[in-house]
Amino acid sequence: MEKTIIWDLDNTLYFETDEYKNKLNEATALAAINEFNLPLDFQTATDLVKESYSTYRDGIEHFARTYKISHKDLYIAYHKYKSAYINMITPYEGLLKQLKSLNCPQYIFSTSTKDICEKILKHIGLYDFFKGRIYSVEDFDVYKKNENSDVYQKVCETIGVQPQNCIFVDDSYSNLQYAKETGMTTIRIYYKNNSAKDMSFIDSAYKGIEGVVSGLKKDYNC
Repeated sequence: MEKTIIWDLDNTLYFETDEYKNKLNEATALAAINEFNLPLDFQTATDLVKESYSTYRDGIEHFARTYKISHKDLYIAYHKYKSAYINMITPYEGLLKQLKSLNCPQYIFSTSTKDICEKILKHIGLYDFFKGRIYSVEDFDVYKKNENSDVYQKVCETIGVQPQNCIFVDDSYSNLQYAKETGMTTIRIYYKNNSAKDMSFIDSAYKGIEGVVSGLKKDYNC
């Protein structure tokens, strides 16, 4: 049975440098302060973003819980600020050619908004390749990928494939846990030495995008 590859976008089809991650943390802090008038100075808010991510694997969750703000509203506000930093992303050289060499249908499923997904894909030269096959959590009226497995089931239903025939690739092991619950094959992309491949819900782990593409070909006949 032919496999379908579903790619995460952020820190998967491009690499998030520490500088870029810091800017995203600052974007979250600015959104919290400016859009919701939270009584926080910029540094305190930025530190809380990092703490939130460490605790919940989600940079805005702390603000939603502490200040009783809709997660959806925070999500939308954050992406307004994130848009300003897309030009900081450095595309992977030759990635389009590598993706085209895979003999499996390929889709995007991202936590970023649809608009941000499209802007990033255009910036990194992959928009035309994925056009019509780009999905955001907001398409399913949710704003996280690491809360339950329902959204992964909905993605598969929308695409028209069974989860058992899907390979989901993501850098975040908390997302892979829920993808695995639906029956998907899970692949973690990692960059340093923290493969997390010993976790039961991760089927394979490969270092960097070249490692993932090579593994898809060698181990999954894509």
